[in-house]
Amino acid sequence: MPELQPRSLSVGFVAGVTPGKWAARWRKRHPGVELELHPHDDDALPALQAAGFDALFVRLPIGRQGLHVIPLYEEQAVVVMSRENELSLYEEVPLAELEAAHRLSVEECGGPKTAVEVAASGAGVVVLPMSLARLYMRRDAVHRPVPELPGTVIGIAWLEGNGSPDVEEFIGIVRGRTERSSRQPSAQEPADAKRSASQKAAAKKAGSREAGGRNAGSKGSGGKSSGAKPIQGKPKKASPPGRRGRRR
Repeated sequence: MPELQPRSLSVGFVAGVTPGKWAARWRKRHPGVELELHPHDDDALPALQAAGFDALFVRLPIGRQGLHVIPLYEEQAVVVMSRENELSLYEEVPLAELEAAHRLSVEECGGPKTAVEVAASGAGVVVLPMSLARLYMRRDAVHRPVPELPGTVIGIAWLEGNGSPDVEEFIGIVRGRTERSSRQPSAQEPADAKRSASQKAAAKKAGSREAGGRNAGSKGSGGKSSGAKPIQGKPKKASPPGRRGRRR
């Protein structure tokens, strides 16, 4: 017989996402299923189709055609600048002050890492999610939150039609479901097995009662009368005849 290949789950994630806590929960609950983590920066749909990922942590918005997408949490928007920039004096940068500064385009800089390098040189400022600002931070740069700017959202995506128990289990872990949650596939299996065993025991018990009834009926139809009533009490003994007295 061919040797069975060990099960595995392949999960991609964009820069700034730290999937370590979810991976730790998965490995604790499912030590027999290997979890593979892969950093990825391409579009979600090609990544899930071509790279063969079972699920992918993404930064929204993305095209959702052919995908299931669940938003998970929001990232704080921050502005990255050189340490000599006047905006670094703020604890939180007002939107009006940010609009007056020269704002760099992440795309034109070639990505967030290069954008941070350009901002650190003093050529301008760049707005990024806090996770990316921390990931690419340099000693000659600082970042400050901009509360008036909307944050970005991290979500998880997987292909429509991919309803494997392992994928559903991982999505549940990411969404914070406990190991005993009734919506987790791993929690449903023991319940089903327990229910099946209970049904088998009930059927066996009912069969035993039916067999017992048949045996009792067979015994009563033999030489002994099954409808005889038990004797109540002990029969009275006849008293011995007394002597007749003589006439005087």
